[in-house]
Amino acid sequence: MDFKFEVTAPAPQPALAIRTRTPVTAIGEVMGQAFGKVYQYMLEIGAKPGECAFAAYYNMDMNDLDVDIGFVLAEPAPGRGEIHAMDIPGGQQVSCMYKGPYDQMEAAYTAMTEWMAANGYTPTGHAYEFYYNDPSQVPPSELQTKIMFPVKE
Repeated sequence: MDFKFEVTAPAPQPALAIRTRTPVTAIGEVMGQAFGKVYQYMLEIGAKPGECAFAAYYNMDMNDLDVDIGFVLAEPAPGRGEIHAMDIPGGQQVSCMYKGPYDQMEAAYTAMTEWMAANGYTPTGHAYEFYYNDPSQVPPSELQTKIMFPVKE
């Protein structure tokens, strides 16, 4: 599979999210619950949604993922309770758009890691995934996910 990698330097993006821990085997259910809670809260406070939903992965322990799950916003909004306000980092980053089933994204991560190493980029933060469509609305082969790592040269 061919992947196209892009180096950009966008501004930070405001977001609302729930941080949780979960095994990868339960990530779909956990994400569904978190997205529902955050979206409902956004409706309650009139927060303007941004481009998409996202997850920020703070580790890659498949038995105990530490992850923020939420939505990018058009403008900052306050958190409440388990829902917290955050910024998706700006600055230099490497990303690629992956199309296909979530359970086959490992190939994109591997290719991206190899490309960064070969091109002199070092990840400085955590992995981010941005979800551009809904798995309940489109077949797995049509899912579009942008994978992003903040980097330094």
